Amino acid sequence: MNQATRQFIAQHLDDDINSLALKKTPPEVEKQLALQQIEARQKLKEKVPSWAGNDDLLFPPRLSIEQCSSELTAKYKAQLVEGNTFTDLSGGLGIDCYFMSQKFNEADYVEQNPDLCELARHNFGTLHVNISITNSKSDVYLNNCASRDCFFIDPARRDSHGRKVMLLADCEPDIRPLIEKALAKAPRMLIKLSPMLDITAALKEICHVANVHVVAVNNECKELLIDVQRDHTGEPHFFCCNLATSQPIVEFAASDEEKSPLLLANEVSKYLYEPNAAIMKSGFFKAVAERYKIEKLHTSSHLYSSSNLIEDFPGRIFAVEQCEIYNKKHLTNITVGLKQANISTRNFPLTVAELRKILSLKEGGETYLFATTLKNGNKVIVRCRKVNFC
Repeated sequence: MNQATRQFIAQHLDDDINSLALKKTPPEVEKQLALQQIEARQKLKEKVPSWAGNDDLLFPPRLSIEQCSSELTAKYKAQLVEGNTFTDLSGGLGIDCYFMSQKFNEADYVEQNPDLCELARHNFGTLHVNISITNSKSDVYLNNCASRDCFFIDPARRDSHGRKVMLLADCEPDIRPLIEKALAKAPRMLIKLSPMLDITAALKEICHVANVHVVAVNNECKELLIDVQRDHTGEPHFFCCNLATSQPIVEFAASDEEKSPLLLANEVSKYLYEPNAAIMKSGFFKAVAERYKIEKLHTSSHLYSSSNLIEDFPGRIFAVEQCEIYNKKHLTNITVGLKQANISTRNFPLTVAELRKILSLKEGGETYLFATTLKNGNKVIVRCRKVNFC
């Protein structure tokens, strides 16, 4: 990259990329390269701030940027691993490899795209980390590599048309035949999968699963991490974490949900609880009720209540102000004095948009309305305010 291109990038980092593409640039500026770098830095500003702020790094086109891990989730993965030798079998942009490699003495980055390999070679050199670059398919690498302490793989989850895929068999590469091959070379393999994947179905196809990490960031589920260990034969343990919050990481054994009793509330009590996205994805709905001594409003509602405040609950907590049966007679009671509210529906026959139209409320404000179903089948709207801790 020449100096004129570098200066152009610095001057237009905050510009709208589509408008910038239509404007003329000085002839010495490598326009397409500059636009690609500006767009990448804009997307990575919050996702991977330590890289976005480094002027000497180079970034690939949009797809690799969209698919890469965030800095927060990469650092979380780095907390799970350690040893002497490590290989990332699906290098991509290199975010995961960079952070995870810091827990090992030797690290390899494996990527079948030669352009991404060249970018990784440049970026790792710029970041002064000693990571070996191998341009190869993961299965070919596994056939020829020496023993390692840990493998990591993040299979591509888009088909040839760029559409997202949800099944293990549709990922590239298909990790299922690679697992035994990897475990023959290393005692451990960490697999990153889509948060949209059916966990129960995936566990039926993957052997030797020791742990499953359901990783959310600010209550948005971002990834599933399957920790496969060569000698593991027991049931897996689940770790539900909500990064960028103060909420605790919650651990469950796979059998906890089946063993837990169904605790149902007779009515909505003083406090309402909504589990975070990681808990919701994990499916430990009865187990979380038993763990925190709260009661579900209905078998299928996934909202909980208690008369006492449970401050360390892994999710949002609300102080209940009012609960009304959903019918025309009580609608005016629940909306008295309101012009706006945050509306959610859980196990309720109407969508948020439909309910908002009926209630004639704008979005926002400090009031929260939960439309749901109770144990006895009654449809209700719960009016409450979020409990914030200093």
